[in-house]
Amino acid sequence: PQQLAEFAAEFVRMKVDVIQANGDLAPRVAQQATTSIPIVIISDDVGGAGLIASLSRPGANTTGLTILSPELSAKRLEVLNEVVPGLSRVAALWDPTTGRSQVAMTEAAAKPLNIKIQVIEVGRREDLAAAFDAARKQDAQAVNVFSSPVLEALHREIVTLAEVYRLPAIYQWTEHVQAGGLLAYGPSLAGVWRQVGGITGRILKGAKPSDLPVELPTKLEMAVNIRTAKALRLTIP
Repeated sequence: PQQLAEFAAEFVRMKVDVIQANGDLAPRVAQQATTSIPIVIISDDVGGAGLIASLSRPGANTTGLTILSPELSAKRLEVLNEVVPGLSRVAALWDPTTGRSQVAMTEAAAKPLNIKIQVIEVGRREDLAAAFDAARKQDAQAVNVFSSPVLEALHREIVTLAEVYRLPAIYQWTEHVQAGGLLAYGPSLAGVWRQVGGITGRILKGAKPSDLPVELPTKLEMAVNIRTAKALRLTIP
């Protein structure tokens, strides 16, 4: 993340036609670097991050896709509750560069379920071992991996640690389940990139970002790794 400003400045010097940025931090850095080059984003929480004026009329030089991470992080907690018997304590891995919307909506969803959420900050690879140790010390019964580019980049390490600590974990992308994770619920990763490609293509043909509404995912996927479920002695409904 510390390199983002350097990269954004380099792109501006190169006079690229479009900048594509993911998460909530990278788009903000890109916006600080240029007000003229179109920016196409995949944002976790585009409204909460203050990246656009509105979904229908984003304004300025930014448009793209919002993947509804706060709402889906809360929904993933409900999925965990369906799978893990007697669930009462869940550790949430959270990248603070994404803002607090995922935390707030997941904590709100936890109250009627009588689930205690332990929010653990993870901003880099070196934080992961301590995060799982903290979850164990607080008797967490499962892990909800919040959405962020950083946590996505670390998903293989997270899957491995979840296996070592024998903690059921739910992720954002089906690809995380294919890597050995227990559960995933969220947009199709290929579908998201396809949508962003379409938006970028329209801008390259002359459309203005301010005239292109921010899009939502067209497809949500539920994925389960049965082998991981059996290893954890969980019965999937």
